Amino acid sequence: MRPAARAGGLVLALVATACTAAPPTTPANAPQGTGSLADVPAVSARALPTVVKVLTGGGNGSGVIYTADGLILTNEHVIRGASSVQIAFADGRRSPGTVRAVDVATDLALVQTDRRDLPVARFQPQLPVIGELAVVIGSPLGFENSVTAGVVSGLHRELPGSASETQALVDLVQTDAAISPGNSGGAVVNSRAEVIGISEAYIPPQAGAVSLGFAIPAATATDIAEQLRTTGRARHAFAGLEPTQITPQIATQLRLPSTDGVIVAATVPGGPAATAGLNPGDVILTADAQPTRRPEDFLGVLRRRAPGDKIALTLRGPDGQQRSTELTLTDRPAFSQ
Repeated sequence: MRPAARAGGLVLALVATACTAAPPTTPANAPQGTGSLADVPAVSARALPTVVKVLTGGGNGSGVIYTADGLILTNEHVIRGASSVQIAFADGRRSPGTVRAVDVATDLALVQTDRRDLPVARFQPQLPVIGELAVVIGSPLGFENSVTAGVVSGLHRELPGSASETQALVDLVQTDAAISPGNSGGAVVNSRAEVIGISEAYIPPQAGAVSLGFAIPAATATDIAEQLRTTGRARHAFAGLEPTQITPQIATQLRLPSTDGVIVAATVPGGPAATAGLNPGDVILTADAQPTRRPEDFLGVLRRRAPGDKIALTLRGPDGQQRSTELTLTDRPAFSQ
């Protein structure tokens, strides 16, 4: 297994495998018919042909067929450091693949193969419903065409402490369907065999977890995939600040009333935060009226915004006074990708 990430004391595993083998909300336009375990055989038969195994020199993961002309969507950490890979299809055939574009911020990548007329995965554009059927398809530990099933356990999940490791682990779909090393980049599908998420990570049992897996929402995955496909890079909202968790030590040192909130550790000169009047030492209490108790909360709000959007912030300054301001997001510059 590749090294696990530590997130606020949790050991969080990004689910590629080595050769050594705030309350969630339900969308108003939620689909009807959430499915049951009785649907799994039919769902699997429809979805399995659209999921592949991705092999690199250092291990393997999974992927989803994005276009009929051989474009595969997977996780960036699956193909990290590789320019070429091997793709194993559900029909038993293999094909070489070339890494076409990657986006580290969302942990997504596109791989181009030379196969054509492939079965294409269907993606559900809206968020799933909590409690609906979730079927995970991929190649855990190298076992191709593996299926596990459960339900969607939560939405808008941010893993505590993950902001210090990666920005990819925010605004995720949670499921209790088993996700294991090698599932990375594979599909989480609903009762209509539509992709509702791309498998991303899980918290392993040694961390005290039972069936805690996470996936990138389908809408995020397709948005990034289209940007990578058309321009070779993805645009992300940029606030121009370094959000940091308030530890008890920091709270004591700065005489803060609690550890709730995101402290601004630094700002980028001339960036959105500096332009809006934010300074190191300011504490972000809310973003667009949503409490920001930890950096992952702030990054989750940021993930759902685009360059040019404005976000309303409630701040507490070093003097203890609260104030409100509006910050205009820009496109993330290349140096911070």
